Amino acid sequence: MKIVEMEVSQREGVRNKSALEQLRKEGKIPAVLYGGQENINFHVDEVKFGKLLAQSEVFMINLNFGDKTVKSVVREVQYHPVTDRPIHIDFMEVFDDKPITIGVPVRFTGNSIGVMNGGQRREKMRKLILKALPQDIPEEFVVDVTEMRIGDVIQVENVAREGIEFLDHPKAVIVSVKTSRNVVEETLEDDEDEDGDESAEGTEETAAAAEGAEAKTEEAPAE
Repeated sequence: MKIVEMEVSQREGVRNKSALEQLRKEGKIPAVLYGGQENINFHVDEVKFGKLLAQSEVFMINLNFGDKTVKSVVREVQYHPVTDRPIHIDFMEVFDDKPITIGVPVRFTGNSIGVMNGGQRREKMRKLILKALPQDIPEEFVVDVTEMRIGDVIQVENVAREGIEFLDHPKAVIVSVKTSRNVVEETLEDDEDEDGDESAEGTEETAAAAEGAEAKTEEAPAE
């Protein structure tokens, strides 16, 4: 898992609403760290944290308080309902010998055979929930769909890794390739063309037989 360093400033005590709003006006986001011996209130730079949010990978953040550094992961981010700016962050302290539960993003690669044959790729899961020690957690899961044909699926159990406990159901579908409408329509059109050819051949055979019957009637002598 990627490790990111971040300088933070601790804030003593519980500030009132106006004080927290003032922090936000100064470009700082109030935050809290929990999971250790005690909760720690602090704030982070909004611009720097925004760059972390823009990344899709999972990362561990070393929170540098000046006199000490604490390993952590982001547990929750609260956003303003109108501006969509982050207004509060929950960090959880992590320890090398204690497993943590976290969501890891899924990235799909390759052009599947099924899609090139007219099928449709359906991405069911963009994040997998797992439990593992920090050093065993990947930044992302890369799922290669190149060999997938129409009707194929990749499930959670297909991306199993040693040292990782997946909390999603093992049979949960991550990605599938289904028959698209275009494939169905083309198949129906082909069947109609074949039926049409057979009907035409039958009509021609019937007409030829009728002409032969008329010719024999004309050649027969009158009594």
